[in-house]
Amino acid sequence: MGKYVLKRIAISLLTLLAILFILFLMLEYMPGSPFNDEKLTEAQKILLYAKYGLDQPFFIKFFNYVSKMITGDFGVSYTINMNFAVGDMIASRLPITIKLGLQAITLGSLIGLLLGIVAAIKHNTWIDTITVMISTLGVSVPSYVFALGLAYFVGYKLGWFPILYNMSKAFESSVLPTLALSVFTIANVARFTRSEMIDVLGSDYIRLVQSKGVKEWKLILRHALRNALIPIVTVIGPLMVGLLTGSMVVEKIFAIPGIGSLMVNAIQMNDYNVVIAIAFVYSSLYIFTMLIVDILYGIIDPRIRIAKGGS
Repeated sequence: MGKYVLKRIAISLLTLLAILFILFLMLEYMPGSPFNDEKLTEAQKILLYAKYGLDQPFFIKFFNYVSKMITGDFGVSYTINMNFAVGDMIASRLPITIKLGLQAITLGSLIGLLLGIVAAIKHNTWIDTITVMISTLGVSVPSYVFALGLAYFVGYKLGWFPILYNMSKAFESSVLPTLALSVFTIANVARFTRSEMIDVLGSDYIRLVQSKGVKEWKLILRHALRNALIPIVTVIGPLMVGLLTGSMVVEKIFAIPGIGSLMVNAIQMNDYNVVIAIAFVYSSLYIFTMLIVDILYGIIDPRIRIAKGGS
């Protein structure tokens, strides 16, 4: 298992390097410039390009950026907050985005698991039908639609929670965006849990356990759910990162000062360093999450751990 993890880490680092290269290549040919101010003359633009090293050949710029990034230097902002360190901009916003994403994935996973288990136990009943309808609705409707609905009805009409993010009321301000982001997770986890639990509950293994007189709750939690967890964990991993990357619009709706809203602003203003740094952070989170998912496979199912050479 140790060798497998080390191999995955090495592959992950190479993948991140490839992602950086592709990002640089895309931005190199992206139309526009960070210095689109009409007040700037061509001579001033040339001086700014020289100052920030944007006039250098592509591979030199890429090598210089990677060299500095290894030391934690992501460069400075060109337009959003001129000459301010990008690393500091992200460091102040990243915890808010991660907190929001973790709240949404935790709430969504718990409710989704509960709905999926109940639907599997009550297969072909009205409870099962309602769960399927909720899953279909949650997968079909984008998170920002739920965000707008919650902001209007719960935030504006009922006034239960703040619509716009308030740092002094961080938890209350995060309730509505957390609910909006968790709907997609609830739908997906409930759908996969229901499907896997129905298959497991109908297996010979479960019938054997039932014949031994095991209590129903032990049968569900200790035997059926554990066997159904592997595909469910597979779904939850990408969903977690999807919540972080997909929270961009939701952050804009609720005026949340996270990296999602910063990414949107950076793209609109062609702030290359900010775009690259945030995309790199998202990629790192995704790869790290998938590595954790692989490790969890071995914990949940010992057969996988043995197959990978672990003990």
